[in-house]
Amino acid sequence: MTRCLGKRPARHDYRTYRLAPMLAAALPTVPYARDWSQNVPYQMWGNDRFGCCAFAAHAALVATWTHAAQGLVVLSTDQVLANYAAVTGFDPATGTNDNGTVLLDELNAWRKAGFQRPGQTLDYLTAFGSIQPSDEMSIKRGIAFLGGVLAGVQVPQGFLSLGLGQTWDLDTLSGDALRPAGGHAVALVGYNVDGVFFNTWGARTFMPWSTFTAIADEAYGLLSRENWLGVPGTAPTGENFDALLAEVRAA
Repeated sequence: MTRCLGKRPARHDYRTYRLAPMLAAALPTVPYARDWSQNVPYQMWGNDRFGCCAFAAHAALVATWTHAAQGLVVLSTDQVLANYAAVTGFDPATGTNDNGTVLLDELNAWRKAGFQRPGQTLDYLTAFGSIQPSDEMSIKRGIAFLGGVLAGVQVPQGFLSLGLGQTWDLDTLSGDALRPAGGHAVALVGYNVDGVFFNTWGARTFMPWSTFTAIADEAYGLLSRENWLGVPGTAPTGENFDALLAEVRAA
């Protein structure tokens, strides 16, 4: 099966929320393990044909959030490609301008302009904050309390030949298999003491923490009021909106 990459080099903005250590110390204790990905029906979302990984990750996050908090919402491949087109100039009809995505561009567009999703309303991201990929505790916090983290990784060549859903472990690679193949966006949707669960190419996959910190070059904690809050106005964790916003500012 063909698998496409599509994350362009990271671009950073000093205005993006970043880790606030004093605030983080006052937040709830991060659980030992948390996994929101069980039984979520992830799809390929066109990432076998086009470099739309950032928008497949958006679709995976929406499915993960709504599966846990409300009722499952699954974007169509056409909607994913339309979102990719709106941000990057990609043409779904011809496949031209398939040049990938700067994650910061995606996040700003998601927050300001909104993305297509099933139903009559657009999906707007409420807020996001950057996380140092080596900061394991903040990655865990973003997953545990906000339902997921958008991460950018540099994929080794050897991972492209693995079976879908097979563990990504750098310790299993050597020689040319370690050569970087390109940038890729993934949705981090669970973790335990050994590593992180993520969606890529339609499959729930796992990688050890040591692999993640070695290949990740950017990560973002996300707050989606639209998808992560249930009818009572609280997240599946029981937190209200103000508490969740504090998590973003410390994620």
